[in-house]
Amino acid sequence: MAHSKQAEKRNRQNIRAREANKALHTAMRSAMRKVLRAQSAEAAKKSLPEAMKRVDKAAKGSVIHKNAAARYKGQLSRAVATAK
Repeated sequence: MAHSKQAEKRNRQNIRAREANKALHTAMRSAMRKVLRAQSAEAAKKSLPEAMKRVDKAAKGSVIHKNAAARYKGQLSRAVATAK
């Protein structure tokens, strides 16, 4: 429990930020899943730009680390390149 008005405000801000970060992270993971679990190579290729965009936005907002973003993007690119 917060002991000051300042701490109460920080708690409110942290809750809002956590919800926003969780939404970005969930959207990113869903877009990645759509690429990785695509039934065809064409479907994977079609959903790749959206997944890349979501990963970049998550990194830009510090939801994930920039190196993690690079790793995810490489993983997605490899998956699409080797899809059959």
